Amino acid sequence: MKIAVIRVRGPIRARKEINDTLDMLRLYNANYCVIIENSPNMMGMIKKVKDYVTYGEIDNSTLSLLFKKKGEEYTGKLKDKKGKINYDHKYIVYDNKKYKKHFRLNPPRKGYGRKGIKKSFWVGGALGYRKGKINDLIGRMI
Repeated sequence: MKIAVIRVRGPIRARKEINDTLDMLRLYNANYCVIIENSPNMMGMIKKVKDYVTYGEIDNSTLSLLFKKKGEEYTGKLKDKKGKINYDHKYIVYDNKKYKKHFRLNPPRKGYGRKGIKKSFWVGGALGYRKGKINDLIGRMI
């Protein structure tokens, strides 16, 4: 199962270890989205930055729409000049095309939630786990 993670808050007043974890997840700026596998390592990283991101399970139709509308093709190197280093970790292959691993989305139409970006989703805000409702948010951000 794939998990979509969207960065909601910016880097101001965040601890260094939080910013480092967000960089490891390739969530460099607000409104960036990444698709990751549901593994214990990744879930530990998400739990660490739960006050800066929102996440949930993404379905196949939303995933294909995300690649179609917001996917940026990877045009970098595949190997170095000597042929010793592969750059396979820098892109995702989807429909026989190479895409960058992050998506730059627009801010959502009608906002994140009635209580803003500093409250949990279950209280009425934007942060944390939102199950399958992440598909609705991504649809508003494309």
